[in-house]
Amino acid sequence: QVQLVESGGGLARPGGSLRLSCTASGLTSQSGTVGWFRQGSGPARELVASSTWSGGTVFYGEAVKGRFTISVDGAKRTANLQMDNLKPDDTAVYFCCVDLRSKLIVTDRANYWGQGTQVTVSA
Repeated sequence: QVQLVESGGGLARPGGSLRLSCTASGLTSQSGTVGWFRQGSGPARELVASSTWSGGTVFYGEAVKGRFTISVDGAKRTANLQMDNLKPDDTAVYFCCVDLRSKLIVTDRANYWGQGTQVTVSA
């Protein structure tokens, strides 16, 4: 059984930093991608960052480019999201996901999802 466990959310001030971690257990496939979506006050989940397990192909949503960094360890099945220069608009629940079908970028139809971790950016 595949499980994704996230940690590291919390409260930060504007301009501050947080680091999210995701550990995937039970994964037997070496294929696919891992990434982070977020759900804010709007109706849709927003893709934040994505990476292949090798780390060779990464993608960032426009809203976070230059501020967030995804890093992965394919052997340990971990994916971290370093979030710097946080803004109030980054407030959301962040979900880690693994997409076995996509070879480049995770999609919102990813196979496995974590439970979500709350990030709040406020003065």
